[in-house]
Amino acid sequence: MKRRSIPLVLIITACIFLSSTFVFAEGMQEEEVYPSKPVTYIIPFNPGGQSDITAQYQKEDLQKVLGENVIIKHMPGAGGAVAWASLVKEKANGYTISGNNIPHIIIQPLVRENAGYETEELIPVYMFQTTPIGLAVMKEGRFGSLKALIDYAKAHPGEVTVGGSGTHSGHHLALLQLEYLTGAKFTYIPATGAAPSVANFLGGHTEALFANSNDLYTHLDKITVLGIGTSGRFKAFPKVPTFIEQGVDMTAGIDRGVCVPPGTPDDVIKVLENAFAEICTMPTFVNKMEELAFEVKQLGADEFKKYIAKRKQEIITTLKELGEI
Repeated sequence: MKRRSIPLVLIITACIFLSSTFVFAEGMQEEEVYPSKPVTYIIPFNPGGQSDITAQYQKEDLQKVLGENVIIKHMPGAGGAVAWASLVKEKANGYTISGNNIPHIIIQPLVRENAGYETEELIPVYMFQTTPIGLAVMKEGRFGSLKALIDYAKAHPGEVTVGGSGTHSGHHLALLQLEYLTGAKFTYIPATGAAPSVANFLGGHTEALFANSNDLYTHLDKITVLGIGTSGRFKAFPKVPTFIEQGVDMTAGIDRGVCVPPGTPDDVIKVLENAFAEICTMPTFVNKMEELAFEVKQLGADEFKKYIAKRKQEIITTLKELGEI
């Protein structure tokens, strides 16, 4: 009996080994072809905001280029930190990507005791857009100019409420800069995204609003834009003076791109970089972004990484001046 059992054991062992080898080989083969299943595209803010609008316009072309479905998933909270803290824990295989917004990805780890991620953990893939930030009031409101608003806020500290998207975000930073440079004092009312902050403002829950250029453009019939955060006149608002023109030496804007978890293979990053480069230079995308008062700005992975490092140093200097860090 013992002599007969030996060949049987060997046969069973060999079958198990061969079966495992085939399964492993199949797995390796699947991993070599990226992508081979749907890609989840995390938006760190609410539906209807600039990040979401941009992703929705990218989705169809991105699916065609990648050859797989793209699933947009909204994950708002903490000025984007909730989404980015989640992203760095995801598998580094290219199947979960995220929008990354500057200055948000830089500010959150600097001011929060535990943001859940570090800026350098969000691996840049591609930058496709920048959005100037402006300050607006309602047309029927009591302030007809930036000077009038600032003078009143200096005389009545904290009385004027200003809305914006998130805390320690691009909008919040713009308000902190305005207060620092003018001596005015406002009360900031943050929302979980651009869309709800605009809704709060239009509903009369805040008296002023720091908002992105496309939101301001959408509601020009109801609002007065007091200043825009570009270095020169913004072509979508040729009659709106910059903050600099009005004696407030500041610019304000939000850069948008896409990032992946730390450890994502270079070849996977290259596939995604090439895909975004292709779809974001298409006339359909560029024309639509300009029509919506976005400013198209294209940077590949290496350039984007250098840009983030440069902006981080600039933002650290600014936050130190403001006493935020």
